[in-house]
Amino acid sequence: MGKLLVGIALFFIGQILIWYQTNGQFVWKWCKENPFAMACIFSIPISYAFIVATKMVVGYFDGALWPGRFIGFATGITSFAILTSLYMNEGINAKTMISLVLATALVAIQILWK
Repeated sequence: MGKLLVGIALFFIGQILIWYQTNGQFVWKWCKENPFAMACIFSIPISYAFIVATKMVVGYFDGALWPGRFIGFATGITSFAILTSLYMNEGINAKTMISLVLATALVAIQILWK
């Protein structure tokens, strides 16, 4: 279970960093004016987080890749919803809430159905 939790945490970290890398331009002037620097600053930590996260999750699921894909997707949807609501004041409406529930269901299916 430790591998799974570390993998999920690393997927979240990677997804959060991606949000800042791609959407920081809408929040901070510096990010908008320095897209190449943003790419350089964030690319290695994001890639490394996803590589290690994938290794951990695939290890937990005995070599299966699909569970990690769904967990990566769900962490991306969840972190995007939270950060977009926080920074861009785009609240979580009914459509977003249903998407978050479905993302949670995807992860639960992957973890609980063996």
